[in-house]
Amino acid sequence: MNYTLGIDTGTTSVSIAAINEAHELVTSRTVNHNAFIKGDFPESKVQDAKRILEIVMAGLESITQEYGSPSAIGFTGQMHGVLYLDNNGDPVSPLYTWEDPSANIPVGGESSLHILHSHGIKCSAGYGVSTHFYLQRAGKIPSDAVRLSTLSDYIAMKLCGKISPVLSSEMAAGLGGFDVRKREFMTDRLESAGVDVSYLPENVKGYCVVGETEAGVPVVCSMGDNQASFMGSVYNSTGSVYNQENTLLLNVGTGSQVSFMTREFVETDGDIELRPYGDDYLLAGAALCGGRAYAMLEGFYREICGRSCYEMMSHHAEEFLRTQGLTQAWNVDTRFQGTRSNPSITGSIMGITSDNFAPGAFTVGVIRGIITELYDMYTAMKKLTGRNAAAVVGSGNGLRKNEIMRRIAGEIFGLDVNIPKYQEEAARGCAICAMNFV
Repeated sequence: MNYTLGIDTGTTSVSIAAINEAHELVTSRTVNHNAFIKGDFPESKVQDAKRILEIVMAGLESITQEYGSPSAIGFTGQMHGVLYLDNNGDPVSPLYTWEDPSANIPVGGESSLHILHSHGIKCSAGYGVSTHFYLQRAGKIPSDAVRLSTLSDYIAMKLCGKISPVLSSEMAAGLGGFDVRKREFMTDRLESAGVDVSYLPENVKGYCVVGETEAGVPVVCSMGDNQASFMGSVYNSTGSVYNQENTLLLNVGTGSQVSFMTREFVETDGDIELRPYGDDYLLAGAALCGGRAYAMLEGFYREICGRSCYEMMSHHAEEFLRTQGLTQAWNVDTRFQGTRSNPSITGSIMGITSDNFAPGAFTVGVIRGIITELYDMYTAMKKLTGRNAAAVVGSGNGLRKNEIMRRIAGEIFGLDVNIPKYQEEAARGCAICAMNFV
């Protein structure tokens, strides 16, 4: 069978998708990797990269035994996280994930993130460069480390028997300290801030084949997970594609994102980023809490009821919408973990009256808060591009599994939310990308 594979090394799971020449899904595997390990401090968010590599290799073996060797393999994964490699290309540190807050920790009275920002370097806590700078200043870089890598590029490298990673501009930009227009690291500016740039990996401006497996299968460098999800979501099962420039992607999973393509470079600020997307660009706004806010609410109810409460929450929300409507729900600001540009922002609940003091008002309010944060980012994107979206595609389990969330999103955005036929959008997207190298 002629097929390509896409491998997504996500925050909580590994997903592998096989697609045929018509971009139809042949098979897929998703495994929770349970790779989180104890870090240096309670707030650390670090993972065991070798464990995730083992899960990827087992998944590949399972699929190739059943379907034969693929024509090509594409990768995507956590685009901000970073780990250190030695001269043999082996990890000598844990993977510091995109959720790791160490760049906000003061060293010598000042956080690494503050120093980077003072030198005009746009990045956030959890971005590889900011994490690296913290570890450098704190004296925590392993003595045998010689190179930084993202998780998925480390695995792609290992699959080819290489010892040094090669990053696409999408993944390199995800590390921070990157000039998106020139498609290269801001080495002069980083050095002026005091960052040791000798650890930065090689990067290419587009996509490339980084090597071949022992079976001679070409392995393509990683797409950013945001870009791969966009590509995998806007393509439908027949291989046709929405007009990418006019399609808005909403993703609600653990976090949440809104993405809007542009062919032109635009200057951004605040919580809107401009990211490379092949030869074009993708405007992206990411909420730190997003779908987690809904899970937090369920945990709140679970503590009271002692059982899973998702079904009850949906029932109460549905009844409230039927009897009172969206506008009567509580006004819930779901920025419970702040924002990338302002970590000190907290969530809030307002608009409670004697008429709407009901569980359904709380649940609907949380959903509206999740979607409203994305809509506010989309409003900023419209100003930057001068364009409105003509279609909205929704991905992630938050939208795929929650009909009420889809309905509220449609009402707020003024467009129906179309759900892709196939799940594992990011894995499918990098498989589509890999097809260009067959």
